Amino acid sequence: MDEKLAGTAPSQSTEELVLGLWSDVERFFIGLLRPWSGYQIAIAIGLVIAAYLLNRFLNPRMHDWMRSKTHWPNSRLRLLVILRRRLRLVIFVALIWPTVWIMREVTWPSRSYMLGILAQLALAWLIIAILTRVISNTFLRQVVRYCGWIWVTLSILNLTEDTRLLLDSAGINLGDTHLSLWLLLQAVASLTILFTLARFLSRTSTDRIRSNKEISPSMQVLMVKFLQVLLYGAAVFIGLQAVGFDLTGLAFLSGAIGVGLGFGLQKVVSNLVSGIIILMDKSIKPGDVISLGSTFGWIEALGARYVSVVTRDGKEFLIPNEDLITGQVVNWSHSNDYVRLDIEFGTAYGDDPHQVRTIAIEAALSVDRVLSFKPPVCHIVGFGDSSVDYVLRFWIRDPTGGLTNIRGNVFLALWDAFQENGISIPFPQREVTLLPGSQVQTKPE
Repeated sequence: MDEKLAGTAPSQSTEELVLGLWSDVERFFIGLLRPWSGYQIAIAIGLVIAAYLLNRFLNPRMHDWMRSKTHWPNSRLRLLVILRRRLRLVIFVALIWPTVWIMREVTWPSRSYMLGILAQLALAWLIIAILTRVISNTFLRQVVRYCGWIWVTLSILNLTEDTRLLLDSAGINLGDTHLSLWLLLQAVASLTILFTLARFLSRTSTDRIRSNKEISPSMQVLMVKFLQVLLYGAAVFIGLQAVGFDLTGLAFLSGAIGVGLGFGLQKVVSNLVSGIIILMDKSIKPGDVISLGSTFGWIEALGARYVSVVTRDGKEFLIPNEDLITGQVVNWSHSNDYVRLDIEFGTAYGDDPHQVRTIAIEAALSVDRVLSFKPPVCHIVGFGDSSVDYVLRFWIRDPTGGLTNIRGNVFLALWDAFQENGISIPFPQREVTLLPGSQVQTKPE
């Protein structure tokens, strides 16, 4: 490793590098004192003023013109918005490049050297500003944009090698690894690019997987999670290897950290493993209606650590995966969507039970969500103290629509049907008989 570093970087001290950079800066400012350098500065200032004035004139008109193009594709409109926000820089680039070309034709190339550098910088900055708009994360977009501007500026000014040597000289040696600012910047840049690429591939693959109707929902979640772990893990490994970071030295450290994490993160690991088991055995999948204790709702999403369950009242419960593996879970739609519901009621002894059963079945069928091809049934289940007790059983196939509301609708249909046919619903009553010679004591007012 030391030989490799010795072959790539000359043996210069930090002081010598700083002095070399300072001499370059000094020569640059001395060059500004030449007559044609002043002319080029004046021309550049004039172009900046012209770009500012043209932007003040064209920007509102371009905005009004874009508002009339609402029928255009979103991608084209988005590009126009990006260009309008940087219209001043676009105009400056459009003005300075013809100026450079004309001056190179009519005079010596050295007399347009500074304008050529400004033209290259402006064009490079504009391209980077447009390309970085594809990054959705604001912080990451700003980091990539400013790093790109710094890199192209150093490249155009031919300062990349001096800067690299200066950053490489500021570092420490850790065994066979030379840890410097240059290595750190390389690692950050490589990881940023690779993570952005991994995120793009992950999103694209996720959209394709979820749009494939032949793959079950649980298998889709499993494939997406596995793909994310694979892509981001490969990004870290490739990024560190690309900058020459020796990963073998981390073997012992990673083993020690793994043992510590094994004791301290038992629940987290248990939930992760439970989540993989749930996805593989397909016992629970997105859209299923489940009951766990007092929680009843449908599964909104399967996560690596928890399952999101949304109830009818809009509450979202994040249930750890371990609870779904070790606890008793009622999956109302595991093998199919059919759910049977029971409601109990009673009628008076004077009512014909045959007629009551027929009326109850017809009342249940009159409710929209009750299935007719799995007909309801009504049975006598007992003779109570004040009523004949019945149970009405019916089927639905949309438990996500709620259970309490369908029970309420069936009860309401029973009430209306019993009122129309003279069926009475008794309630417990007690008779008190006073024996001869008994006295009733009342409280004084």
